[in-house]
Amino acid sequence: MTYQRRVANSKAKRKVAFPKVWPTMVQVELLDEGEQPQRATRDEGGAEEPPHHGFYQMAHERVPAMHLNLPFILDDLKTETSQKQLSTARNIMKSVNQQFLPSLDKATHIEFLLSPLDEGLSGGFVGLDASRPWLLYWCTNALSLLGEDVGIYNDRVISSLKPLQHPGGGFGGGNGQAPHVAAAYASILTLAITSYHASRGLPENERLAVYADSFAWIDRGKLLQWIRKIKLPSGGFKVNEGGEEDVRAGYCALVVLALLGYDDEDLRGDPSLGDLPLLGGVAEYFKSCQTWEGGVGAKPHAEAHGGYAFCVLAALCLLGDPEEALSKNLDLNRLVSWLSARQYAPEGGFSGRTNKLVDGCYSTWVGGCWSLVEAAANAAESRKMSTRINVGDLWSRKALIRYILTCCQGPNGGLRDKPGMRPDYYHSNYVLLGLSAAQHYYYYDDSFAQSPVITKSPFRHGYRWKSSKNVPKPTGNDGAGGGWLEGLVSDEGDRVGVQHPLFNIPLGAETQLQSWWEWYNDVGDVDSTSSEI
Repeated sequence: MTYQRRVANSKAKRKVAFPKVWPTMVQVELLDEGEQPQRATRDEGGAEEPPHHGFYQMAHERVPAMHLNLPFILDDLKTETSQKQLSTARNIMKSVNQQFLPSLDKATHIEFLLSPLDEGLSGGFVGLDASRPWLLYWCTNALSLLGEDVGIYNDRVISSLKPLQHPGGGFGGGNGQAPHVAAAYASILTLAITSYHASRGLPENERLAVYADSFAWIDRGKLLQWIRKIKLPSGGFKVNEGGEEDVRAGYCALVVLALLGYDDEDLRGDPSLGDLPLLGGVAEYFKSCQTWEGGVGAKPHAEAHGGYAFCVLAALCLLGDPEEALSKNLDLNRLVSWLSARQYAPEGGFSGRTNKLVDGCYSTWVGGCWSLVEAAANAAESRKMSTRINVGDLWSRKALIRYILTCCQGPNGGLRDKPGMRPDYYHSNYVLLGLSAAQHYYYYDDSFAQSPVITKSPFRHGYRWKSSKNVPKPTGNDGAGGGWLEGLVSDEGDRVGVQHPLFNIPLGAETQLQSWWEWYNDVGDVDSTSSEI
């Protein structure tokens, strides 16, 4: 590493103890299911006017010292990489060290994200023809985070994704293209988002009809058989038949299986046909991908990377409660050390790998990891003891918020990697997802009431997550300390929506989808029971 940078006064570098007995914690204020952030109007200001940013001061604090100085430790050996890092730090420091932060310019970002949906894409996007589901997901999810009702796009999303379903199972990235697990993942997430919005507030029979239109056409049998073809004996997955192996493929496959309502019997398969248990060896494979640094690589012996770390943590939390699943399969102390080293000072944002520059998209890929690690450290929220240890926030939420608001907002809408880069739909979605992770507290609750079908699901742990606007401060073994972290959102208009920390869709969309699968599996055939919906 050319030089080490560490967030000043970081609590994330300390080792996290995982006690055998967990005390109780003070209750948190829950968000209602599907609660949306304050909507921004799209008609403010004239069309020719530049965007007007409001300003606020975070909890009336001075600019933290970490944003005022360059890294304390620099390598005497100057290389192209070290010079670029230093130049980036100097450039970003000009933005992050301002006392009054710009507000989140929701209206302008909404206009940026609506443009491809309402007006279409320019010819230059032909190079992304294999990313059609991704473009839909990035835009609809980002708009949902900003408080927009994207249910109006549900019918168009369905008509756009139907041609991508491959006759042999799965989804391609474009019409007539071979199936790819990432395309299936983005397709299912997009359908989950738009159908959730389109069905909100409708009578039950109309809600069921929305989900029937959105999901009943998917050939789940062929999709399951196709996923079996990309499963490896090692427990890993390939992204497509003959494609590369990485943990991203495993995460995408598990999300698709979880959201499409497959049960244990489906995943066990038919031994007489040579089927092997689809989840066999999966957790062990993920475990083998942790590197000597403490992070997670794309596959065993690969370089640690923030995106792959998120995929492994989220996938393990689909398979078990975070305390057990992460503690059993990963060295959490080394992981915490590596994750904390990804947040830089003076920038406040995250890098994806050692010796790389900060990038706004890692607000999700690294920032999203912290919700899962904190849940593991804090154990299940529902366990009742006289006191409860809470590790508080292991990363600097305020520093990330400062980086996003000052550095990642494009002047004409959209969010970006860093100053000097153009905004795009990918970064708009993942920067906003990271902002949601910083503004909210996500936790696992094993007392969450679930239907008998979900209780028996191999992915039931993925449906036990909740959120709160209150982020707790640390408490000790004796219950001392506690309270709430202040200054994360000084204006509720800057708060973005709550997202499921594993699926990256609106929190609540996953349970609404599962309730439809339960109904669908009971009636068996939507066409024959159309009178019921």
